Amino acid sequence: MVVFDTEDPRALAAFWTRLLGWSVVEGQDDEGWVTIAGDGAAPIGFQRVAALPVVDWPAGDVAQQAHLDVYVDDLETSVAHALELGARALPTPGLSSTYAVLADPSGHPFCLCEVTEGD
Repeated sequence: MVVFDTEDPRALAAFWTRLLGWSVVEGQDDEGWVTIAGDGAAPIGFQRVAALPVVDWPAGDVAQQAHLDVYVDDLETSVAHALELGARALPTPGLSSTYAVLADPSGHPFCLCEVTEGD
């Protein structure tokens, strides 16, 4: 399981469930912890912390520590959807046409990567 620190576990879990099409695991939702799961993948947990440093991608003074790569069929549509859900765009090194770097509502960077032949 991957676990993300956040000041608001429920709000961040709601963002990721809508982005991934997953759902909250029954009995795994309280003020300090939420677990989501779907598609037979490893679940993702969200745990409350009092304060979370803001990652300063791509400078790296505050490291991202970890991030998820989410594979999508249509990059442009998926980026627009993520932005509508509350993500924000981050600088994408090399301005790639096959992936985009975003941050979730708590500031965790993640990549949307367009599936190409051979992936």
